[in-house]
Amino acid sequence: MPGRPASLPPGARVVLKVGSSSLTRADGGLDLNRIDILAGLIARMRQRGHDVVLVSSGAVAAGMVPLGMEDRPTELRLLQAAASVGQGNLVARWQTAMSAYGVVTAQVLLTVQDVAVRSHYRTVRATFDALLSLGAVPVVNENDAVATTEFSLGDNDHLAALVSHLVTADVLVLFTDVDGLWTARPGTPGAVPVRHVVGSGQLASVDVSARGSALGTGGMRSKAQAATIACASGTATIVAAANDAARLLGETTIPQDLGTWFEPTGPHRPSRRLWMAYASIPEGRVVIDAGAARAVTVGKKSLLLPGVTAVAGDFESGSVVEVVGPQGPVARGICRYSAAELEEVIEARAHRRPGPDHVAPVVHRDDLAELPRTAG
Repeated sequence: MPGRPASLPPGARVVLKVGSSSLTRADGGLDLNRIDILAGLIARMRQRGHDVVLVSSGAVAAGMVPLGMEDRPTELRLLQAAASVGQGNLVARWQTAMSAYGVVTAQVLLTVQDVAVRSHYRTVRATFDALLSLGAVPVVNENDAVATTEFSLGDNDHLAALVSHLVTADVLVLFTDVDGLWTARPGTPGAVPVRHVVGSGQLASVDVSARGSALGTGGMRSKAQAATIACASGTATIVAAANDAARLLGETTIPQDLGTWFEPTGPHRPSRRLWMAYASIPEGRVVIDAGAARAVTVGKKSLLLPGVTAVAGDFESGSVVEVVGPQGPVARGICRYSAAELEEVIEARAHRRPGPDHVAPVVHRDDLAELPRTAG
């Protein structure tokens, strides 16, 4: 089994994600010393020829103190209020810290429409490409001030994985308050760190059930899922403690005793399939049998009508749908039939009568994006 790499590839494009627990003090305020340390490390990475994108949590936490909030609110309108106050404060701190090292920053606030709507997705990719080509460091967050529970990108680990796809990153670094992935919660008798993961199957014996901090929304399960998604499309991932950032990023070598390195499990894929797999919003579900699931995943075939057993949702031809096998979702793709047409075929089959004369694939292989099996 190959070991962890000793260094980042020359000129590697890197996405750094820093969680709320790593950017805040015990009293809930922003940790300005941590921000300054990370800004200096990012500047050194830029000097070594790396493009860097920063996904920064902390907007809600940064707004809590000015608004007199002692605990992270659970009510949506209060979360949005805290994010509205805190986002400007957070980005101003990053701009001040990085400008001291001669680094230009750019704020990028994303909504679910920006990555779920194909035309928006392409525009966002072009914006990132322009910023990076000009030497700027994008500072990314979800636009929490207007996001809703129903239309949210989720926690920032998932957002960082999506951003990695958007910019075709070589490496995703997920900083947290724990030194990488462990076989059980640190401190548990017998728990040991996992330093190298070569496939999602290796996570089966690892306990990733630990919840996030009081200020954050993620946890180790979230990071393992983000790593699995990123690795499936060619982006290696490191999960490490923010306290070790200087050792991990300050030199050209990568210490072998820090964090967990997840090996890529697939190649970089075209942006169209990345969009379908991770950013699109499915308008319905197409349920398939075990044979069809094997044909789609193992055989790399198109999805044909005989394998469809049920349909959920009311969608038209050309919609993105989730393809669900007996073990759960296996892919997303652009369906060539409407829900009504598929239901007509399924009903005719159930009553053993001739169905409509359809011969086209339900989802053609060129319009299909497999989903990785994520931990948990």
